[in-house]
Amino acid sequence: MKPIRIVAILTFVSSLSHGQVHAGAPQVRTQAPGFYRIMLGRVEITALLDGPHPFPVHDVMTRNETMPGGDRKAVKLAESHPGRADAVLAASDLAAPVEGSINAFLVNTGDRLILIDSGAGSLYGACCGHLLENLRASGYRPEQIDEIYLTHLHADHVGGIAPEGKPAFANATIRVNQKDLDYWLDAKNENEAPKFLKPMFEGDRASLKPYRESGQLKPFSEGQELSPGIRAIPTPGHTPGHTSYEVSSEGQTLLVWGDLVHVAPIQFPDPAVTVTYDSNPLSAELERTAAFARAARTSTWIAAAHIAFPGIGHIRSVDGRFEWLPANYTTVLKPAND
Repeated sequence: MKPIRIVAILTFVSSLSHGQVHAGAPQVRTQAPGFYRIMLGRVEITALLDGPHPFPVHDVMTRNETMPGGDRKAVKLAESHPGRADAVLAASDLAAPVEGSINAFLVNTGDRLILIDSGAGSLYGACCGHLLENLRASGYRPEQIDEIYLTHLHADHVGGIAPEGKPAFANATIRVNQKDLDYWLDAKNENEAPKFLKPMFEGDRASLKPYRESGQLKPFSEGQELSPGIRAIPTPGHTPGHTSYEVSSEGQTLLVWGDLVHVAPIQFPDPAVTVTYDSNPLSAELERTAAFARAARTSTWIAAAHIAFPGIGHIRSVDGRFEWLPANYTTVLKPAND
């Protein structure tokens, strides 16, 4: 044996004895559990991820345009402004279809545990329906939830209350705007709805049924204070009874705004961009613009269903254009005066 080979063997044996040789570790390729917390005054807010799903920007995004006669109507964005969506997304290092988050928010007031929206449950397939596992990972159990406030009755907000038609929150009262309930449970509206919306009606009936039968479904009128420090704010347009929830504690305010925004890089600079799912695109634009302006002026926290998880941040206005400022990560989870 040549001397160089002897040296190599001795070096290898020495490295073994000193623990310097390691097998390659397999890649994990999963994220940490989908929850994130902030304190709002003395109220704890936990963002919960139900899952991400591909959002078909070119198929569903529209824009309110002024027609030759002066009327405004929603026109497909890809037709009225070809290439704009792709250019705006590319500036944010994104491309269509955008992976969109489905977020829900747990509000712990100290006295009550309130979930705002519930994710898609089993209505969107394998991409989603992870809210319950992330709720448990965050330290809470479904049976602890006292109330569930739904922003509206689209599948990705209501489906999580009863995956596969089975109630997931045994002790919770379901609250929803009476206008949305009336619309989505009306057979006449279902018959007249476009084909792509018909599954929403089916999903609503299946999700709400066990709670209706048990008496746990309690609709509300617009503008009510549903719980101390939590007020229902009507923001119609996306659906007839679309509702945002304003949470206040010790001078701080957070608005859980449901579906005022679907694709942040496109709709913040241009609130006139709507989606085909909007029941009234013009009203949706007005509500979105007003919410942007109010939040920028008052430094209100925003909790958004479809902005990249955790969907919590602020809005600012720069040279007449709105921008999203995501929350800075923090480990400080106690009221400032503690």
